[in-house]
Amino acid sequence: MKAVFLASATVLAISSSMAHAATEPAVVYDQAGKYDKSFNEGVYNGVKKYSEDTGIQVREFEPKNEAQVEQGLRRLAKRGYSPIVTVGFNMTSAVEKVAKDFPEINFTIIDGVIDLPNVQSVVFKEHEGSFLVGALASMASKTDTVGFVGGMDIPLIRKFGCGYEQGVKYASPSATVLQNMTGSTGAAFNDPTKGSELAKSQFSQGADVVFAAAGGTGIGVYQAAKDEGKLAIGVDSNQNHIQPGTMLTSMVKRVDEAAYKTYKDAAAGTWKPGMVVLGLAEGGVDWAQDENNASLITADMKAKVSDIRAKIISGDIKVHDYMSDNTCNY
Repeated sequence: MKAVFLASATVLAISSSMAHAATEPAVVYDQAGKYDKSFNEGVYNGVKKYSEDTGIQVREFEPKNEAQVEQGLRRLAKRGYSPIVTVGFNMTSAVEKVAKDFPEINFTIIDGVIDLPNVQSVVFKEHEGSFLVGALASMASKTDTVGFVGGMDIPLIRKFGCGYEQGVKYASPSATVLQNMTGSTGAAFNDPTKGSELAKSQFSQGADVVFAAAGGTGIGVYQAAKDEGKLAIGVDSNQNHIQPGTMLTSMVKRVDEAAYKTYKDAAAGTWKPGMVVLGLAEGGVDWAQDENNASLITADMKAKVSDIRAKIISGDIKVHDYMSDNTCNY
């Protein structure tokens, strides 16, 4: 009788543990907020889809400043939320501290790397997707001059710019690529006014296509492109709908899938710590085509970029990763 009771108690404990994993997911966005129309909103789309598919609500937290990130993480961990998805490299330090203090809670950090037994680090091969949109920019350009507006001046954003430059030069070796970064702090990802100014400066220097890898700052780039009758390229989410007819394409980074898969795997008991790297081959990055940019992508452009995409996946085209040596030598 005692053995039966113990067995039953064990089953109940396991069931309770599985239910906890399935019903207590959380997410901490970065300071740009979940409606930034870019990186955070991509994650939010994955969160929303998970809730719609399962009926399970994901606890959301939007910090207003850097100090609130760690405070919010600790509050969620103390209350037993797990897994907690954290959005962006800026959270690396806070996540590492809190994850050490709460070893029973699982964390997934998107765009950051933490080596702890309860943390999954999801990173992307942004240089591969950026190469594709760079090639498209070069094909669409009438001036053989294109631009890049980055957000915060860090290796991750230079990785976008370097991949983009390689794609541009692959399609047109004589092309000029203008590059500017918005700033040196996290605020650089949420400054549409500065984005507009930088884009207009590049247009004045002859650029007619500009790729923004700058979060919410990109909104200003896209508006400037529309105002000037030029083309722009979105990032992270499919942003083609923001300025239809102006957006040549978007370099899609499937942060939505990263968030969704974290929750799904946790519910199934298959979530694992460690590094997850998502590139073209894994469906982690790509370029976007839909009704909003269909008129801008010719059949020839589509065929060429499809060929380039296949060659990157096969290894026939090797895209240099800026973060491998902090240079854009290729």
